[in-house]
Amino acid sequence: MAALKAISEPPSPHNNRAAAASAEPAAAGASVEVLGDSLEEFLVKATGDKALRKLMSSMGEAGRQIAFKVRTASCNKTACVNSFGDEQLAVDMLADKILFETLQYSQVCEQACSEEVPEPLDMGGKGFSVAFDPLDGSSIVDTNFAVGTIFGAWPGADLKGITGRDQAAAGMIVYGPRTVFCLALKDFPGCHEFLLLDDGTWQHVKETTQINEGKMFSPGNLRATQDNPEYSKLVDFWLKEKYTLRYTGGMVPDVFQIIVKEKGVFSNVTSPTTVAKLRILFEVAPLALLVEKAGGASSCDGQQLSGLDVPITEWDQRTQICYGSVGEVKRFEEYMYGSAPRFS
Repeated sequence: MAALKAISEPPSPHNNRAAAASAEPAAAGASVEVLGDSLEEFLVKATGDKALRKLMSSMGEAGRQIAFKVRTASCNKTACVNSFGDEQLAVDMLADKILFETLQYSQVCEQACSEEVPEPLDMGGKGFSVAFDPLDGSSIVDTNFAVGTIFGAWPGADLKGITGRDQAAAGMIVYGPRTVFCLALKDFPGCHEFLLLDDGTWQHVKETTQINEGKMFSPGNLRATQDNPEYSKLVDFWLKEKYTLRYTGGMVPDVFQIIVKEKGVFSNVTSPTTVAKLRILFEVAPLALLVEKAGGASSCDGQQLSGLDVPITEWDQRTQICYGSVGEVKRFEEYMYGSAPRFS
């Protein structure tokens, strides 16, 4: 544990956490003025669950450390592969290590798994289990595009036989020109953005509660348009309507922009010759909670279901997905499946 402490314990500038943790929280789901608050101050106002507050603070600390590693680590490819056969970069494994060690040190995590280590590991704590993608978009780190960490936190010890709607919280940490922590809690309104400051603390800078209609699109897996005629027609619609293309190939920045710009649509669709790559547990369900708490919608797995409602039966369960404003997700289902009864 001493070794873990050396890596994961918050530095001395964060000693205000103890005081924040002892403060009286607002009632669950209450609307409070939180812009400008530190992450710890926000959490006290947002939830009375001390274990959840500690877990989210721990994820913030892990994100702070990973942000430094992304800026300074070698991006040379290694011979390593994860158990799904995906080639990794050195910085992937650094991020993975930091997150597992931080969760073990937190003492509020029971089980944890990642895209790199998909079978859950015992973290020795009590309260929540966490699934995470340590560095989504790692293949574009060397191009200096934004990348990020995605995570979902579920109460108890189960990471199968659950849905995204069972999450207590979800987040993504975006490592770009700025480092930001985008966080949503199940029982508190809105999706919340925190900025990493020079002193290593997180400051609440934005709350999003509505995703509006707007002509911005981020179409993943465009190869599928060659043998998925419905997807081809939808992409043609976006082009004919002169939507603005905003696509990096990194799921974190491509979804985060919907929240921060409060408009747009992201899609990643399969076809007979292009298989699903996105994993519900590690990516799709956590991002669905963020987008839907921000006022948007999602359509998952070809079932015309929210990404929060698809049963998670396997750690490696993969899917297609659409995120965006309610109107854009409704249009997605109308083009792809001929109707959108959820939105009628």
